[in-house]
Amino acid sequence: MKPVRIPIALQQAVMRCLREKLQQANQQLGTDHPEPVLLYQQRGTSAGTAWLDRWEIRLNPVLLLENEQRFIDEVIPHELAHLLVHRVFGRVPPHGKQWQWMMESVLGVPARRTHQFEVTSVQSKTFLYQCGCQHHELTLRRHNRVLRNEAEYRCRRCGRTLHPAGDTPT
Repeated sequence: MKPVRIPIALQQAVMRCLREKLQQANQQLGTDHPEPVLLYQQRGTSAGTAWLDRWEIRLNPVLLLENEQRFIDEVIPHELAHLLVHRVFGRVPPHGKQWQWMMESVLGVPARRTHQFEVTSVQSKTFLYQCGCQHHELTLRRHNRVLRNEAEYRCRRCGRTLHPAGDTPT
């Protein structure tokens, strides 16, 4: 897969936001957390991920290019909040009350768990499965795990095993 090139001006805008939010948090918390490592390696439909033990943020370059300022305003504080919460509170639920507090009270950003970006350009092929009550779309990775008998997935609503659509459950 060919790497996506991020224009320097956009990279600088990302770093500016990261540094501003980190400085804001350090001042309010009375801490001196270092700048996290920033990588543009996130794939799929996730906009970003925080690697807590590595003090690292990975961003989706395609979604960044497609959503520039909205991405910067939402995703950078979101992932930074995960890192800060881990340092301040330790192991807590990922989008729990500590993360919400960090987002809203410390970073001054609405605490939204998921982004609302259009993901058509980064969405991989899915496979249709069914249970007893509805249809489900499984990723290629999960579909292959089912085919190799390495995994079995169940519906969260009815609890029945998912089967490829059209197959008769046994």
